[in-house]
Amino acid sequence: MNKSRIVYISFDTVPAPKGAAIHIQAFTLALGVNFGDIQLVTVSPTTELTESTQIYPQVKQTTLPALGDNLIQRVIYFRRLLKVWLQGKRFDAIHIRSIYEGFVIAINKNQYCDKLIFEVNGLPSIELKYRYPAIVDDRELLHKLYSQEQICLSAADLIVTPSTITAKYLQQQRNISASKIRVIPNGVDLNVFTYRLPQHSSDIPMKMLYFGTLSAWQGVNLAIEALGLINRDISANLNIIAQARESQTQAIKQLASKFGVAEKLTILEPMSQKDLVTKIHASDVILSPLTPSDRNLVQGCCPLKILEGMATGVPVIASDLPVVRELGEDGVDFLLIKPGSAKAIKDAALRLHHEQELTTQLATNARQRITSNYTWQQAGETLINAYQELGIKRSMTV
Repeated sequence: MNKSRIVYISFDTVPAPKGAAIHIQAFTLALGVNFGDIQLVTVSPTTELTESTQIYPQVKQTTLPALGDNLIQRVIYFRRLLKVWLQGKRFDAIHIRSIYEGFVIAINKNQYCDKLIFEVNGLPSIELKYRYPAIVDDRELLHKLYSQEQICLSAADLIVTPSTITAKYLQQQRNISASKIRVIPNGVDLNVFTYRLPQHSSDIPMKMLYFGTLSAWQGVNLAIEALGLINRDISANLNIIAQARESQTQAIKQLASKFGVAEKLTILEPMSQKDLVTKIHASDVILSPLTPSDRNLVQGCCPLKILEGMATGVPVIASDLPVVRELGEDGVDFLLIKPGSAKAIKDAALRLHHEQELTTQLATNARQRITSNYTWQQAGETLINAYQELGIKRSMTV
């Protein structure tokens, strides 16, 4: 049996211009620096398997294909290859992010590792229905998802989650002991998300920006409706930066046409963080109109887009939800608006347009909030401390 130190396994593609990949990069870098020779196993962006390629300092990556016509088929394919890869291996610790890769490990934990770390950013039993609405009526599938989540949660020696709302859900509704849960919020790389002094200009059109996913819980449809309302008072444009299926793009464009602002909307492909920051700095306001859904209110989240926006000197308008309130203070670090209200978005945007002093105050306070509380360095240090509490010792070379 070949025993190694730590493997971080995720049913995600890395690198990629999305929040999950950024999070994985930050955590594996921290683990590599402190524990040395970390193995990262992720989904191959192609049909090919790659083995032990150096991706970050002291982090080697293996990618496994996830082939199939739908998510279930891709998960089954990936799990089969993962079991083959795990043969003859044993680790001090295995770090998982979902049941997709974690279930086969949780049911054979003693075979594969001493310690299992489950990083809970989202749970398919709650989130999957937003992508595949038909599963709401598939009680058998939902039961399987829930059961596999519970097996992973119970088998884990440490559960890491980015939100106190998620931690509360795990304790109260999944019967997980608070003693094995650690809340580690998302972070920002301040060297990438640089601060630019707010540009004091009442020039129009007002330039608004949304970046992230187009999942239903993000409330992008409200941003489109608000764009229509704002343009009744002043000229405004909205850039959306997101990875989108053709059906999602068409739905957004149709909605913009319905509200008479099709020519005011631009949809852009995902881009590097460096290019994203350029787009942010060219904007007047960032929108994060999260919906009051069970994904946001019950499961919880730590909206990376809000943190990254707060770091840049561009004011953020976000829904007034507990997951947002734990990141800052309304009227001090950002403007919070009534969830589900396009009119509230419009009112906040016009307020920022007319009150330039408020824009400066929000930008200054938000950057300080991020610097003090929400950097990836701080998140990494908390993660390393949690690993050490499990008895996993840092590398002697650190």
